[in-house]
Amino acid sequence: MPANENLVAHFPLANDANDISRTGLRGDARGVVFREGAAWFDGRGAHIEVPDHEVLHLGTSDFTICASVHSDQILDTVLGDILCKFDPAARKGFNFGLLNYSGVTSSTPNCRNVFFGIDNGALDAEWTDRGRPGNAVCIFCLCVYNDALYAGTFESGKDEKGRVWRYAGERNWEDCGAPYASNAILALAEFDGKLYAAASHYRSRGSSLAESENETPGGRIFRYEGDQMWTEVGALEGHEAIHSLTVYRDKLYASSLYAPPGVYRYDGDNKWTPCGHPGTNPGGRIVPMGVWRGHIWGGSYDGEYNIYRYAGGQQWDDMGKAAEITQTYSFMPYRGELYIGAWPSGAVYRWDGQMGWENAGQLGQEKEVMGMAVYNGKLYGGTLPLAQVYRYDGDGNWYNTGQLDKTPDVVYRRAWTMAIFRGQLFCGTLPSGRVFSIEAGKCATLDKSLSPGWHHLAVTKEGGQINIFVDGALSAQSDEFDHRLFDITNDKPMTIGFGMHDYFNGAMKDVRIYARPLGPDEIRAIAKV
Repeated sequence: MPANENLVAHFPLANDANDISRTGLRGDARGVVFREGAAWFDGRGAHIEVPDHEVLHLGTSDFTICASVHSDQILDTVLGDILCKFDPAARKGFNFGLLNYSGVTSSTPNCRNVFFGIDNGALDAEWTDRGRPGNAVCIFCLCVYNDALYAGTFESGKDEKGRVWRYAGERNWEDCGAPYASNAILALAEFDGKLYAAASHYRSRGSSLAESENETPGGRIFRYEGDQMWTEVGALEGHEAIHSLTVYRDKLYASSLYAPPGVYRYDGDNKWTPCGHPGTNPGGRIVPMGVWRGHIWGGSYDGEYNIYRYAGGQQWDDMGKAAEITQTYSFMPYRGELYIGAWPSGAVYRWDGQMGWENAGQLGQEKEVMGMAVYNGKLYGGTLPLAQVYRYDGDGNWYNTGQLDKTPDVVYRRAWTMAIFRGQLFCGTLPSGRVFSIEAGKCATLDKSLSPGWHHLAVTKEGGQINIFVDGALSAQSDEFDHRLFDITNDKPMTIGFGMHDYFNGAMKDVRIYARPLGPDEIRAIAKV
């Protein structure tokens, strides 16, 4: 079959934003720089908008979408969306992008993972129980690493330790060991191709639970060496608990959970360099950390302190906060704007671009919003005290997708952290210590990091399955589904380099859409162009 058979759109992006197929679509490039045979997007606002057209009405038919994309090694913001044609009100269309999430409470759950999803307003009727790793009381962190999902736990018994577990399907978890003798692993992050864990002592009275009998201080960071082996890479002296790990400009950063406040940068050879904190004597804690638009963004658990942006050295710039917030728990960009989850209002807030934070609505009657993630075009947030997960439907409206933890006779239940894995949204809870998942629409994910530099990405929908090809090789697939249920036609514009998550940060060329599924040989041939 000729390579251009059923080619309905082809944007080379070498010199302009126009389609060279017979369709002749015209893209409106906004802030995009064309050089070196590609379109370069700044991750701040540059994108291309293509008006709606009947050839983009893919319906329930088979198709192929492909693009060559480039990302840098050193990142100071998210990677964002590659291609999007999605109606958020109807939850109808497709989303194609790279997940590079941080600030999901204490975790950095997704690192350079390819995501593709379609939807027609579909959502699993209920969350699926994925089991309890060991004797977990809380799943503090989830992290996708090297084709697997890892969880860090708090276990409260006298002879129990915080452990790392690897998901083994159904409700099964494989023990990857306890890096240290303390009771919790609060944070996981992929850095420089390795998995890192933060060992901590968690004071469980903060969740209105009995204190742990294990009183061993933590404050140490470890690198995973496989099986149940961990290598210590340093300790934050004077700190019993590390809350967050995040990667910023190719460096690993850690923050303290309890006083004294402190943020530290890993400079190799077990050296952790202090990076300051707001205020003095003792000052305010930076606890959750998210990376966005050139900075680490930090939230505090100390009521008199605000939201801050790291300015380098020891400097943290005050970015204000809403008056009713006393604790900030998470950061997540959605539709190109930064959102945070907070206590005690149980609301999510959107940064106004200056010093203000606009209320984007309370999640039911909840008091606290913890982990948040953008998943298949929508923003989700987990709550306390009922451990519910809500979906943002715009204009301050939040839809309750279900209560995950129903432990009786407790004050607080938490839907603490999230990750996207095998095309589904995963969430960890307290005090049941269980992991749950749900699928919106039908999705596929590449569950290992896409290396920096140029890669050819292709997605096919063939019958009832989505396939992701990387550099011509089949690399991920969705579960099989009834394609007749997923009519993804909508009247919204198609955007290149922007979508429901954020602006693309990198370069792109040779974007193609076919009204048929290309075969593996055809995809390999295009990938070599």
